[in-house]
Amino acid sequence: MEHLRILYITFLLTLTSCTLAPALTHQQAAVESPTIVPTVVPTSTPAVTTGSLLSNAQLAQIDASGLDFVERRIIDVYDRVSPSVVNITTEVLRRNFFFDIIPEEGAGSGFVLDEEGHILTNYHVVRDASRVEVNFSQVDPATGLDTEIVLDAQIIGVDQRNDIAVLEVDAPAGVLVPVTLGTSAGLQVGQRAVAIGNPFGQFGRTLTTGVISAVDRTLEGPDKRAITGIIQTDAAINRGNSGGPLLDSSGRVIGVNTAIFSPSGASAGVGFAVPIDTVRRVLPDLLALGRYRHPWLGIRYAYSLTPSLAQLTGISVDRGLLLVQLYDNSPLDRAGLVGAQQEAILGNQRIYLGGDIVQAIDGVDVMRVETLETFLEDNYRVGDSVTVTYLRDGIQGQVVVELVEEQR
Repeated sequence: MEHLRILYITFLLTLTSCTLAPALTHQQAAVESPTIVPTVVPTSTPAVTTGSLLSNAQLAQIDASGLDFVERRIIDVYDRVSPSVVNITTEVLRRNFFFDIIPEEGAGSGFVLDEEGHILTNYHVVRDASRVEVNFSQVDPATGLDTEIVLDAQIIGVDQRNDIAVLEVDAPAGVLVPVTLGTSAGLQVGQRAVAIGNPFGQFGRTLTTGVISAVDRTLEGPDKRAITGIIQTDAAINRGNSGGPLLDSSGRVIGVNTAIFSPSGASAGVGFAVPIDTVRRVLPDLLALGRYRHPWLGIRYAYSLTPSLAQLTGISVDRGLLLVQLYDNSPLDRAGLVGAQQEAILGNQRIYLGGDIVQAIDGVDVMRVETLETFLEDNYRVGDSVTVTYLRDGIQGQVVVELVEEQR
């Protein structure tokens, strides 16, 4: 199994300086040369309209308003999807230096999932919020002017690990315009990406465009564990865009904008979105249970075996997880696997030995606890069974265990 490279996204303030090099100028000396009389060669009539650099086929794609095919498509995406994008404001109660309770406001974005009033956003947008409001913007058909509808929202489901939250509002008829969910599987670097959101909490329903810059990135989530399959884009994403949709050129949601990498805190062309396929996976549990049930084997502590550790401890294998402690009544505990049985001092470090060594899950090698958690998260659900290959006293064994919900 490949090692996952974890990209930790932090917001760093750095002092930078740049030196502007003087513009280079080239002064060319006048050089006399013999006069050349050009030979006139007959040519075919060019397929270019006089005064234009576009071909006839390209010109045919420009409409009476001067808009080309790509522009019309982006405009169509905005017209269809922007009514589904909402601004989210939150109030969080915090204590100041004197322990007085002080309300703080936050802002983010979200989008309408269905006509039942469910709104999707990031978990970090509504984390610790005592009050959440959703702002819908609509065009009044009578006046043609934008009107705002502000509704109180309830948080009905959160998944901290994947930075996803679901809100619910009681909205009047006609206010809720659901998005169309696409798929993040098969995204290609270079294809167009469109972001709509509420940058800086002030500029509602702002559209920016770019491309998919990379796929399958790994991002540290709010719970300090890895979110995999992250989409990277250069479409401008700023603070306040969190929770808004990342769209393909057909207007289908392919991700949820969640983070940026920026020395200044503003868009630097490196934005990240949680893939919509992750949302599809966790959404049924969030709607039904208010949480996502993460599949779990029950490892509390374990060492990642390396050749040097194996040599120091006299263990016959140099790959796998040396179990130190399991949670009581967890799947591995019920299956009979055991943690450390003794402790030893190696140099100035205490180490725990004698536990079983987990080598593989369904034939896939296990190297680290973090990669095991990610593997289970991406490929299994609670109730699925897996075959655990382990080593005990030099003898390999296998046991089938059923994954349960991770203890909270």
